[in-house]
Amino acid sequence: MVTTAPTALEAELLALAGSVPDPELPVLTLAELGVVRGVRVLAPGKVDVELTPTYTGCPAIEAMSADIEQVLHDHGVAEVAVRTVLSPAWSTDDISAEGRRKLAEFGIAPPRSHATDGPVPLSLSIRCPHCGSTDTELLSRFSSTACKALRRCASCREPFDHFKEL
Repeated sequence: MVTTAPTALEAELLALAGSVPDPELPVLTLAELGVVRGVRVLAPGKVDVELTPTYTGCPAIEAMSADIEQVLHDHGVAEVAVRTVLSPAWSTDDISAEGRRKLAEFGIAPPRSHATDGPVPLSLSIRCPHCGSTDTELLSRFSSTACKALRRCASCREPFDHFKEL
């Protein structure tokens, strides 16, 4: 497989596609969520966008695709194809540092990071995004979306979502 570096136009279109807010977590853009994998210009006015859902069957993928198509049409691209790409699979490691910061600021505990090499830190605590306490408890494995769990802080008593690690 031969891959080439994106052209300046492809990088510009990738930035536009990535600027679309996530339909389930509008505090994040699709770039911050790490789901827009690439944009390729196939011909003048014709582009292909690769999009990886956070999990197979994610109900937001159609809204994401439609929003990407709209923003690129608004930018003058006549023909936009958004393809769902499942490999490599998305993981919470794809969320940018800015995305993690925004999740916490929005009251959602971001997923814990883990290094790609070396020892795996064993940390089972989830930090409350409201007060910072790690004394939290799981209320439900699922919250408003399948990728989040519902937790409550034992210190401040506030419930909060936790973006589960994948």
